[in-house]
Formats: sequence, structure tokens, C-alpha cells
Amino acid sequence: MARFDEMSALLQRGKARDLATMVQEELAAGVPAKDILEQSLIIGMGIVGDKFKRNEVFVPEVLIAARAMNSALTILRPALADSGVEPIGTAVICTVKGDLHDIGKNLVKMMIEGTGINVIDLGVDCDKDKIVTAIKENNANVVCLSALLTTTMGYQKEVIDAIVEAGLRDQVKIMVGGAPVTEDFAKEIGADAYTPDAASAAETARAFFA
Repeated sequence: MARFDEMSALLQRGKARDLATMVQEELAAGVPAKDILEQSLIIGMGIVGDKFKRNEVFVPEVLIAARAMNSALTILRPALADSGVEPIGTAVICTVKGDLHDIGKNLVKMMIEGTGINVIDLGVDCDKDKIVTAIKENNANVVCLSALLTTTMGYQKEVIDAIVEAGLRDQVKIMVGGAPVTEDFAKEIGADAYTPDAASAAETARAFFA
């Protein structure tokens, strides 16, 4: 019988090497990659996300769990592709122009990947043209814009305006976040969602594909 609970527990504890070994063993035993992803990894990251929102674990623990998730995904991706399992969608993520902060963005990226979404990470200090191009080239469904400075949060609106001008607004859901960003600001600039933390961002992104 597949050891889904054990793999989930290893992920939650951030045991990347042990988790990778077990994923390989389960694949070798004939357990479908899709089942490993959905019944252990996604569930495990969901538990970590819930604990994070309740302040039962903190950023370091979430980062360690997310890295374990990534180690498992590295092994699973070829098997998922071979079995015809595609990501549920694609998200583009970045920190906007003028802002070089990336810890929050990286955490959101890993949490979103943990829900089965393909994530295109454009990095930091990202201008609107690069974002628009990435949406087109990757046929993205979601755009996640991070700003950690009050001086750069206004650029999130410039990005949204550029997406509108490019005729892509109906194609994507736009999520914004960052320390100075608020729900009211998100509504004001025309974003679809504001999320205060990485766990909420992952839940919101996943819900867009429900």
C-alpha cells in the first residue's frame, strides 16, 4: 500500500532527502505519480499552510517544507509528464520594478507550486513589458505581483494597466501582495485578489482553477 501519510509527514518536517528517497521507491513500486502528488505532497503542503496561518509554524519551517516539496517535484515531474498529467495551470510571479526583495516572493512561488500549478518566476525588479511578454509566451492564467516597498507598490497598477492595454486582462487573474499592500489598495488598482501570506496566496491561486 502506498505510504502517502509517511511522505506527507516527511514533507511537513522538511526532510527533503528522505522524502525524495521515498518518492523514488513509491514510483518504482508502481504508485502513480499523480497519486503521490495529490494524496501526499499537496496535502502535506496544505497542512503546513494551515499551520502557518494559525502561527503554529513560521517562515523558516515553511521554507524548509517547501524545499522538500521541490525536491520531490524534481523527481515526480518526468513521471507526471510520461503519464500525461499536466499542471492545472500556469502562474507568472515576480517582484515589481524598483524592488529587489525576494524572500516573500520565493515563498509564495514554492507554496503555489505545491498546489500543482506551474510557476514562471521572473525574479525581482521586473518591468511591465517583461511581465506581459511572459503571460503571452507561457499562456499564463494567473499573475502574482509582489511589492515590499511603499515606493514600488504603485508599479503594481502600472503592470495591471499594461496587461489591460495588451488585451490580456480577461485571460489572467491578478494577485497582489507585499508588506505595504492592502485589500483596499488591491481593489483600487483593479487586482482580482490580495493575499496577506504565502499560504493564502496558494489557496487563492488554486481556487482560480476550481
